[in-house]
Amino acid sequence: MHMLEYKARLSGREFHRISRFAPTSQVCSMCGIKDGSKPLHVRIWQCQGCGTWLDRDINAAVNVAKAAGLTVTACRAQVRPEAPPLAQRGEAGTHPKSHPDAA
Repeated sequence: MHMLEYKARLSGREFHRISRFAPTSQVCSMCGIKDGSKPLHVRIWQCQGCGTWLDRDINAAVNVAKAAGLTVTACRAQVRPEAPPLAQRGEAGTHPKSHPDAA
């Protein structure tokens, strides 16, 4: 079992797995046309199908949410019927020994 899946189950959250080969940054989240691969320095691109300007990371996040079966609004915010559970005290933060410069 992978750590994210374990942590999600432990804290009562949902975990969705999608294919690691899903072209989430290459497919337009508005019209669904696959525009092809782009070099990593291309952060914003225009869809050749619908003309929408897309931020590479936001577009990929929207496509991941769609692939996981989550509903996404027009402004790209996830739609939830209720607020997610708050992080528990032991779940949040970073242990001081995990930083190499910690004394």
